[in-house]
Amino acid sequence: MPQTTRLRLRPEEAFDQNVLLKAAARELHVATSNIRHVAIRKRSIDARRDVFYQLEVIVFMIDEEVVLPEYHIDYPNVSGAPEVHIIGSGPAGLFAALQLIRLQLKPVVFERGKDVRNRRRDLALITRGHVVDVDSNYCFGEGGAGTYSDGKLYTRSTKRGDINEVLHVLVAHGADDDILVNAHPHIGTNKLPGIIEDMRNTIIQAGGEVHFDTRITDIVATDGKLTGVWAGDKHFGVNQLILASGHSARDVFELFEAKGWAIEAKTFALGVRVEHPQALIDKIQYHRDERGEFLPPASYSLVCQVDERGVYSFCMCPGGIIAPCATAPGEVVTNGWSPSKRNNPFANSGMVVTVEKEDLERAGFTGPLAAMHFQAAVEKRCCEAAGGTQAAPAQRLVDFIRGVKSTDLPGCSYMPGVVSVNLHDVLPEFVAKSLAAAFQEFGRKMKGFLIKEAIVVAPESRTSSPVRIPRDVVSLMHPDVFGLYPCGEGAGYAGGIVSAAIDGQKLARQIAKDHYSVSVT
Repeated sequence: MPQTTRLRLRPEEAFDQNVLLKAAARELHVATSNIRHVAIRKRSIDARRDVFYQLEVIVFMIDEEVVLPEYHIDYPNVSGAPEVHIIGSGPAGLFAALQLIRLQLKPVVFERGKDVRNRRRDLALITRGHVVDVDSNYCFGEGGAGTYSDGKLYTRSTKRGDINEVLHVLVAHGADDDILVNAHPHIGTNKLPGIIEDMRNTIIQAGGEVHFDTRITDIVATDGKLTGVWAGDKHFGVNQLILASGHSARDVFELFEAKGWAIEAKTFALGVRVEHPQALIDKIQYHRDERGEFLPPASYSLVCQVDERGVYSFCMCPGGIIAPCATAPGEVVTNGWSPSKRNNPFANSGMVVTVEKEDLERAGFTGPLAAMHFQAAVEKRCCEAAGGTQAAPAQRLVDFIRGVKSTDLPGCSYMPGVVSVNLHDVLPEFVAKSLAAAFQEFGRKMKGFLIKEAIVVAPESRTSSPVRIPRDVVSLMHPDVFGLYPCGEGAGYAGGIVSAAIDGQKLARQIAKDHYSVSVT
């Protein structure tokens, strides 16, 4: 039977099969001639002092057959099966659809935006022409916000469900199987569109439906029971609806408030993007002048408390780009992404501050959409401060800490352009002050972090949904509408690709079990 062991190797050793074989032989106290193959099961980096790879490996002895996992998944034809409808084709919606097929149910997906390839034209219009399409942008369209904003797959939500199952589905649809091995798996924005397209093809080939350019404008319930949805002047009869519309679907939140259905403000975080030369982050994190060919561009994770308020890094993108993620004209929103090789010259990260109910009330925002309106107000102020286009207000990091406007700005990856603004004038006061104090603390933790070449770009405001659409803890349905299942980030039950995917799978299983008596293991 294959044995599992752990190895600690230098970067230049960790990708050499001969070195792996010799190291495994030493660890297991056997001759190298007794080992047929060494397969890596888990890989992480330990850079606390010198830099090493920590590996968990499976060792196959000479008399053992090397059996490696296969990632093909069989999906039955469900063209004649009962229909379950889904709003949104982000990770929650797509994984819900694939899970429904495996449970012998037919998914019908409504996506307000365009398919993943046609969506690219609208992203180019934002970047180059400062034109925002309200239904096709970095947040809306096939694949959701994750498709064109990085594809990081790391989650701490191990209690939500089977993370490996999600990764296996992605590999089965074309993702590199390294995501099963690396401690912080990442696909890359350049590779995600093809994977998303393959997932859609799986749904359609199995008999499911995907409707693009179909924004749901009304959800209809009679006597508390879901009966249908409207997309403009087109009506669809619906019995079960998975609502996976994403954290930026403000029209959906407003629809719930208008109907008097339960919805509530949720704490979230808001701040900025900070960008450094990637070579500097490599030097700080790896304690060496050159990263070399065997180490990936370095990342970081930072957190501290400022006056009992949390400040932390979010969605750190090594070798990445700051992207324009507004979903409507008159607002500026930033996010970050990296290609698969993470080979751009800059490293950027969200740096955000927790926003509590008391902060909303002090700013004059109350009610279930208080956090959403607070978020929107900041995005509008930032847009106005930078000139009313998709250019973003920015400041040198050292000037931001001092609270003075920068006389000039360093190079930046944000392609619509940056405008020098004192960000203390546009960000909420408690956010700006907390960030300034936290940056000084982070500078003590990472020597060299506070340099003139670092730039702060605002705002990083779509960290998570500013509302929660409640659901029953047992049935997972909305308390006011039988058959309506709030799902994923937009409903407040996930925070990233993997956790959203897990939530989509969870609701698909619940529907199959409760409405169609399908045995769910």
